[in-house]
Amino acid sequence: MAAPFQQQITFLYAEKPEASWRFYEEVLGLHLAQDQGFCRIYAPAPGGRAFIGVCRARAPRASDNPRVEGGTVVTFVHQDVEGWYERLKEKGVEMSGPPAYSATYRVTSFFFRDPAGYTLEVQRFERPDWPAPGK
Repeated sequence: MAAPFQQQITFLYAEKPEASWRFYEEVLGLHLAQDQGFCRIYAPAPGGRAFIGVCRARAPRASDNPRVEGGTVVTFVHQDVEGWYERLKEKGVEMSGPPAYSATYRVTSFFFRDPAGYTLEVQRFERPDWPAPGK
């Protein structure tokens, strides 16, 4: 067995998913892999291994803090963190601050939120032990 799973999907839930769908499609430019009506699944990276599903929520958000139990932070890994920061800034996305280096994790990243309030991050690993993207 080479890997325990063949694909991975992270599902996010929004009371008003239409705004989130526009955000993931038009602002982030993610490829729509499947539209299931009340849920849309996006491919954030080539290769068909990882996906993000954005679905209609059945109840309001319990907490705005992504670092509590049950919280979520979705991280997109890309070498051009600064370019992504500028691109999102031009599209009017509010970020928590410019890209910054974390000595603790040895990454450069910045954070922002989607229309449903999920915390998103664009990050570059600054360490040689992180696996390179597969083909």
